[in-house]
This record gives sequence, structure tokens and C-alpha cells, in this order.
Amino acid sequence: MYRSFCASSPSDFPLFMQDWYLDAVCEGADKWEAVVLEKGGQVVAAWPYFLKKKAWWRYVAMPPLARMMGPYVVPEWRNLKKEPGLMEELVGLLPAGLSAFEQDFPYTVSNWLPFYWKGFRQTTRYSYLLKINDLDKVWKGLAADYRNQKIPRAQQQVTIQTGCSLPEFIRVHNSSFERKGMRPPVETALLQRLDQALAEHGQREIFMAVDQVSGAIHSVGYLVWDRRSAYLLMAGDAPELRASGAGVLLLWEMIRYSAEVLQLPVFDFLGSMIQPIERVRRQFGAVQQPYFRLRRERSALLRLGKSMFRS
Repeated sequence: MYRSFCASSPSDFPLFMQDWYLDAVCEGADKWEAVVLEKGGQVVAAWPYFLKKKAWWRYVAMPPLARMMGPYVVPEWRNLKKEPGLMEELVGLLPAGLSAFEQDFPYTVSNWLPFYWKGFRQTTRYSYLLKINDLDKVWKGLAADYRNQKIPRAQQQVTIQTGCSLPEFIRVHNSSFERKGMRPPVETALLQRLDQALAEHGQREIFMAVDQVSGAIHSVGYLVWDRRSAYLLMAGDAPELRASGAGVLLLWEMIRYSAEVLQLPVFDFLGSMIQPIERVRRQFGAVQQPYFRLRRERSALLRLGKSMFRS
């Protein structure tokens, strides 16, 4: 039923909750499932979740690169008379006996009161969205040093190209983490599966900033989209070339691509809550988009255990 709903879902149904997207990021021993509500023979609400097992605990968590996941109510049922009851019904359909639960809800969820009644806790988090219908207005909304210094300087050193190969993207993206002795945040096999699925659906492009003299790649960006928004899924800079400012130019060209080629109205930076990254989003003129992170644990001991075993 959920797969059928995804195939004909409303236009604001998020990319990250599509069944084929979840197939790619949830492959392995752990699995995703979904509950669906029907009224009058029509699906009015659905809720996918990623079910994990560690030791003796069974819990719901966020899969890698699925930036939002949670209850979705169709537009005509989103009102204070109908929606709270649907949310309570959906909660009742979740697997019994979960040790813990954690999800980042989609933007369409603006009322978490029904979940408060069911014992959930909530943290408000922020993404950053940019309306891109008018690129002249977007350009004027950029910070002055971006418009007058960083972008013009980078344009003299690099050329922005699409069609970057996935191995080249991974090499540049992971280089910052490897230089610091850190493990890259996304496993290569998972990214390969997801890239194949996105390419098959025609919903991704990989960008790179290429040095005009040496041909070295300064920065990379991975863009995905659905019917409403383009999303900056991942981006990275070669540590030794970061001073060129190519990352700022690359972001600007990704925004232009989203508006001019994809003809989408919104560019979603997908966060971040990290202070230096958040500042870059504001420098582009993006505005905050709040979303809810919902949690529920049975005890402090289980909460500690979930944090220890989270992957």
C-alpha cells in the first residue's frame, strides 16, 4: 500500500520518503517498513520508519542520507479537526515494544501535540531554504563579500562543471575527513546504491569546480531534487585548495542550475545546525525552516544504550 501511495503521492511528498529512496539507504540487516491509513478507500496518511536491532534492543532511527522521515498527511486532511486524530492512529500502528524511537519529521508536520500526548519528546531543529524564482533577487540577497569578492575571485581560478563521476566525488568529499583521521560519514557502498537509484529516476546531478590551469578538483557538490525542491545532499572541498573560494561559487552555480534547468522554486540547504555551516547558509540569504526531531525511550538506561550503539 505504501509503495502504491508513493507512486501517486501529492507534489509535496518528500524525496527522502519515497520507497525506492528508502530501498537504497536501508539495505542490509536492518529494514524499513511503513504504516498507512485509509479513509473512504483513499490513503490519507502514511508513516515510514527504519527499524534497527542492536543486542536486545529494537528501535526506530534515521537511515543515512534520509534527511526527513516520519508521518505524512495528505494536504486535504491537514487541519486541526482531522490531523491530530490521524496522528494518534498512526502512533497506534507502530510496532509494539520498541526500546527507543528517533526521527526527523518532514516540514509538513507543524503540530507535535498528538505525539506529546503519547509520551514523545521534541527538539526543534532548522534547515535553510532559499526561494529561487527570481535569480536577480537571490543574487542581490547574497552577502556583499560573496558577490564582490569570493565568487568573482573563484571564477578566475575554476570552472563549474556537471557530470562529475561518483568516485571523484567520493575522493574529494572524503579527503577532509581522512586528513583529520576521521571516518567518512557515509559508506561508499551505500552511496553507490543511492546514486544508482537517483540516476535511474533522473533526480541527481554531481557538480565539481575544476582548476582552469591544473585540472585539479577544488570542490564537489551532490544535488538531488523532487517536484518541489532541490536539495544540497552533500558537498566537500579539497583541503589544500579550500582558499580558492570555489565552494561558494559551486553553491551559487547549483542554485542557478536548480532555477534555470530544473525550474524549481526552492533550494534547500538541508541544514545545518553546525555554526560555521549555518553562517554560510545565511550568507546566501536562505531563511530558517523549522522541523521537529521526535524521540521516545523507555528508560534512561535504554537511552544510553541507543546512543552507544547508534550507527
